[in-house]
Amino acid sequence: MAAAATTARHDDVESQHETAEHGNASHDQEAQRPLLEKRRSLADDGGGGMSPMQRAISQTYQSTAHLATLLPTGTVLAFQLLSPIVTDQGHCIRANRAMAGALLALCALSCFVLSFTDSFRDAKGAVRYGIATFRGLWVIDGGAPLEDPRVAAGYRVRFIDFVHAVVSVMIFAAVALFDQNVVSCFYPVPSEDARQVLTVLPIAIGVVGSMLFVTFPTTRHGIGFPLSKH
Repeated sequence: MAAAATTARHDDVESQHETAEHGNASHDQEAQRPLLEKRRSLADDGGGGMSPMQRAISQTYQSTAHLATLLPTGTVLAFQLLSPIVTDQGHCIRANRAMAGALLALCALSCFVLSFTDSFRDAKGAVRYGIATFRGLWVIDGGAPLEDPRVAAGYRVRFIDFVHAVVSVMIFAAVALFDQNVVSCFYPVPSEDARQVLTVLPIAIGVVGSMLFVTFPTTRHGIGFPLSKH
């Protein structure tokens, strides 16, 4: 009996010793974890506390932030570069509002016109750009025109081109309404109703525009848009 009790106590001591060593090892491993991973895990735990509505709004804003990829690259870059300059970072006087309005009009016109541009590869493999017309494609970069009538007919202006042009202008308006410099320039002290409109309207435009682009995708690869591989 005494030997059995001694053996049991010895096993308990060894078990406690192993538990303490396991706890120290876990503590050492936790201490050796990179600080970036700790912050990342904390951030992941904190994001789980968002409500479904907050998560949906966050995803909507992220989706709308990528709307610029549906617009001509040069137009978006020009707007983002010139917007803080012409609006004096949102502190506008009458001259700044006039310049900001002119910038918005020019960028919207650029989005509309560039929606009718297209490109093709000539016999040498060089990329040529042109503007779609009701007869075919008007080459604007000095390259040889499309001589085959059947090929040229594929570049004619269609009704869907006007739809894409209008949607491009709408999406640019949404991008502009998300620009705080532009909003502060034209609405320095917005009312509660105006603030609600400025918050909801760009999201609604972005959702509708994205749905239209997905439903009726464009086949043109014009100036400022990704080129086709063929």
